[in-house]
Amino acid sequence: MDNENDTFFEKELENSLLRSLEEDEAQPKKTPPTPQVLDIFPITRRPFFPGMAAPIVVEAGPFYEIVKVIAKSTHKCLGLVLTKSETAEASKVQFKDLYPVGVLARILRIIPTEQGGAQIILNMEQRIIIESPVVNDGKGLQAKVGYFKDNPTLTDELKAYAISIISTIKELLKLNPLFKEELQIFLSHSDFTEPGKLADFAVALTTATREELQSVLETFDIQIRIDKALILLKKELDLSILQHNINQKIDATITKSQKDFFLREQLKTIKKELGIEKDDKVLDREKFTARLKERKVPPDVLKVINEEMEKLGALEVQSAEYAVSRGYLDWLTIIPWGIHSTGSHDLVEAEKILEHDHYGLEDIKERILEFIGVAKLSGTTKGSIICLVGPPGVGKTSIGKSIARALNRKFYRFSVGGMRDEAEIKGHRRTYIGAMPGKLIQALKYCQTMNPVIMLDEVDKMGSSYNGDPASALLEVLDPEQNVEFLDHYLDVRCNLSDILFIVTGNVLDTIPEPLKDRMDIMRLSGYIVQEKVQIAKKYLTPRTRKSMGLKASQIQITDEALRGIINGYAREAGVRNLENQIKKIMRKIAIKVVREQEKSNSKEVKKTKKIKATKALPSTKYTINPTNLSTYIGKPIFTSDRFYERTPTGVCMGLAWTAMGGATLYIEAIKVSSEKTEMKLTGQAGAVMKESSEIAWSYLHSAVHKYAPNNTFFEKSQVHIHIPEGATPKDGPSAGITMVTSLISLLTNTPILDNLGMTGELTLTGRILAIGGVKEKLIAARRSGLKILIFPKDNVRDCDELSEDLKKGLTLHFVEHYDEVFNIAFPELGSISE
Repeated sequence: MDNENDTFFEKELENSLLRSLEEDEAQPKKTPPTPQVLDIFPITRRPFFPGMAAPIVVEAGPFYEIVKVIAKSTHKCLGLVLTKSETAEASKVQFKDLYPVGVLARILRIIPTEQGGAQIILNMEQRIIIESPVVNDGKGLQAKVGYFKDNPTLTDELKAYAISIISTIKELLKLNPLFKEELQIFLSHSDFTEPGKLADFAVALTTATREELQSVLETFDIQIRIDKALILLKKELDLSILQHNINQKIDATITKSQKDFFLREQLKTIKKELGIEKDDKVLDREKFTARLKERKVPPDVLKVINEEMEKLGALEVQSAEYAVSRGYLDWLTIIPWGIHSTGSHDLVEAEKILEHDHYGLEDIKERILEFIGVAKLSGTTKGSIICLVGPPGVGKTSIGKSIARALNRKFYRFSVGGMRDEAEIKGHRRTYIGAMPGKLIQALKYCQTMNPVIMLDEVDKMGSSYNGDPASALLEVLDPEQNVEFLDHYLDVRCNLSDILFIVTGNVLDTIPEPLKDRMDIMRLSGYIVQEKVQIAKKYLTPRTRKSMGLKASQIQITDEALRGIINGYAREAGVRNLENQIKKIMRKIAIKVVREQEKSNSKEVKKTKKIKATKALPSTKYTINPTNLSTYIGKPIFTSDRFYERTPTGVCMGLAWTAMGGATLYIEAIKVSSEKTEMKLTGQAGAVMKESSEIAWSYLHSAVHKYAPNNTFFEKSQVHIHIPEGATPKDGPSAGITMVTSLISLLTNTPILDNLGMTGELTLTGRILAIGGVKEKLIAARRSGLKILIFPKDNVRDCDELSEDLKKGLTLHFVEHYDEVFNIAFPELGSISE
């Protein structure tokens, strides 16, 4: 509730007070009954005082309902109490948000308004003290109150105070004629026998703050109260005198052509009278000087700042060079020189944060805790650059935020993907229009600390052009030996970036320049298996999505089987971003059903009552998502199976591949047709490296056909066609070498390979098998496709040993170093051979 405008408020106050004074002189007034328990109404702008009459506006709602109940009572009383905060919402106010002293107000009249509320005329009678709240089942605020009445002894000192107040009011009338007639009537009829009432009346005339007025209301001692009232009245008189002088000065100087600038001139004069009007140049210098006092600026930088300050003092404010110099000084002084965040190296707390924010990724968490442990012992993270590499949606950015939380540092992220201008890193030279510092200096300004955590996102997607090579510019930023004296082109002073912890993210390492890669501590995030995705969806994705959609846990449930169905049929990528999108799709459809259900229920309620009521959230049906009804929410599955064949036919072998999106299974198919000459053809959009792998496989089998197929000639007068399905997808890499040889042997001997077998490895012309990358991703892909037996190069034993047992559970892993071992595993029917 807000008071009416000040003019209406004060005029009603004066009229009501004059009437009450005249009635007091004519005859004694009967005291109406006062209840011990009152309904408390919070007010926000300024308090009321006893003896006042004022209107308040009550909008339609719970307060208006309470007013109607009070109006029917015998006492017709309520309590008006000021809130401690002017911005408090009346409907949410509790007793702790109110001052302890207010006024007893009696309803004189209620005037309904067109908006459904009412304007209520109240008579303020006496002070009340809130003693204790009363529980009333949520129907507004009620409290047991005590009453206070003024019973002063009229002393000579009080009379003197009263006379001083009256004389001050008379002087105020000369300067401010507002309510002049009513005040003169009051003064001519008053005998000053009630100094408390006079004090309340006096402070009500002032424009004092709500806190000052409340202080007077809470003062029960008449002597102290009238003293406070006189002080506030004197302040009001001084303000009126100053305003009068200002108006006189303006009236003397203003001309007809200057009337449009009247308000601006008045504002300037006020500022000059108060002594706060200063020249723009002086304000700029004071701002820069104040910043320097809060920072420990290096001597060489301080020298540049002082020289630029002298230059600024010699320039005119209107000149273009002044704006350039001012902008330069603004950047030099806004950088947090010498300001560092108080970091935290608490391993226990860091472990809690990582476990709270992320599920799985145990190897990454362990690496981060090792990093924090080293930082705790050494006392610094200087020289540390963490590079998080993995497919989209595996949590690289969120891990960076968790590291910043664990270290208790500010976090700043910007993407360098597609960046083609080195000025984005090192800044523009000040000679250019619109020049700005680089992203690193902007990050320091944003964080206001010299040791934040800065994440450079998508570092593998940087470009280069005639504007320069940003990747090369990053070398200075990320090199611990060079970033101690990083030089931004705009600032042109040395800046120490060695306290910053840099976190770099990317999807692949191949496109990151070697000199840049050499400076990083690389951590790989390979992706999640189905079990991990289910837990992530249950603990993080579903609650977060449900909250963002405005749904409650009681309205929707997604079973574990449904989550597995989503993962296997709709979201097979290594990360969880597509999984979250599918969950959002389900939530949106549930939200529509909930809203329609509520609207239908409310429409029935409106028909019954024939009145329009506010929409209420009614109890809704709980929707359970299970594998049976999953397709009704997100459509038919996108993926059915990675496997094209239930039983592997002759000439077909399944390989394991790595992509930027994670691991995948890859079929190699081979057939032969009659031809005049023996030759091999490869299709399936294979890259240059994969084409070379097929040629190596062809040549190796040709040279060793007597060993693997002694009763067969090598594709005599046949054309062998090798195809890699899903031809629209580009494929490349050397790891399909042993898969191609196995497919060719199966075709040559007309023998299918072992069921549920997958393999990966680079083949040499002598049959040696070399190590490959992406072991974890390929294992995840194999589990997804239902493979049971896997063949890896022997050099990858170390990579497999580092993986969790849950990932390897149920899989038979063979590690080989020569193709003879692959042959023995893939073709048990053909008998075993030795190298």
